[in-house]
Amino acid sequence: MRHTSLFCLLARCGLFAACLLSISNAQAQWATVDWTIAETLLAIDAPVSSVAQQSDYRAWVGEPRIPDNVSDMGLRTQPNLELLAQVPPEQTLISPMFAGLTPRLEKIAPVTLFSLYSPGADTWQEMQTLTRELGELTEHQPQAEQLIEDTQALLTTLRESRSLSQSEISPLLMVQFMDARHVRVFGENSLYNAVLEQLDLPNAWDQSTNAWGFALVGIEALARYPEATLVIIDPLPAGVEEQLAKSGLWQQLPSVRHDRVVRLPPVWSFGALPSAQRFARELTMALEAAPAVTHRGQ
Repeated sequence: MRHTSLFCLLARCGLFAACLLSISNAQAQWATVDWTIAETLLAIDAPVSSVAQQSDYRAWVGEPRIPDNVSDMGLRTQPNLELLAQVPPEQTLISPMFAGLTPRLEKIAPVTLFSLYSPGADTWQEMQTLTRELGELTEHQPQAEQLIEDTQALLTTLRESRSLSQSEISPLLMVQFMDARHVRVFGENSLYNAVLEQLDLPNAWDQSTNAWGFALVGIEALARYPEATLVIIDPLPAGVEEQLAKSGLWQQLPSVRHDRVVRLPPVWSFGALPSAQRFARELTMALEAAPAVTHRGQ
């Protein structure tokens, strides 16, 4: 009888401990104001409790989709601390751009900073390092390694199965519109350029860029690359498409005049491996769908 009672007690204790472990694991949620960190956490299936500015995430990043049960903590630069405190995360994860929020966010939960797009660093390697660091922090190392392997395998497949060779494709100018007269054009140190390098595709932009890998220029600067194909990445600011249709300057650009323009859906230009996968897929599909547009000498 005593043995039976002892066994029942131990069983109840074991069940209680398992429940505590389950509760502890369930509470190990991660919050972030940074979309690059957010997309990587979601891609490695780490539990996320809160992501900032989700409507704009959907417009600029798109995928991976944020689950419905993840709360929106408001603006990335001005997070709603009261909302965040209702279900405090295990940690709040930020990038250097949001380092100024650290004293406020630390009142709710510990804050950890992760860097990407460091000046002089290899962007492709940095994206892999970020993935591994987040995998280690969230104890999702196998998922992180799988994301790295899947990304490399995808880009290898896209590169090797492309119908056009590198020499047949005109150099690419990758741009995002700020308004009807100004664009970000992406070069060294950008995600887009890192993907081009993996795909063995030529980048037309040979001028300097900032730490984020882009230069902000007037659209007239694009005329210096008459053989280039323009790759426009959405979203366009409101009204810009209508203004471009009426713009003589835009219409006279060699790439526009000769219909060497392709347009891609939103891909987060400051992203990590999930965005790299999306950009590689969308760009490859666009080039394959319009080979005459991108063929050298056309």
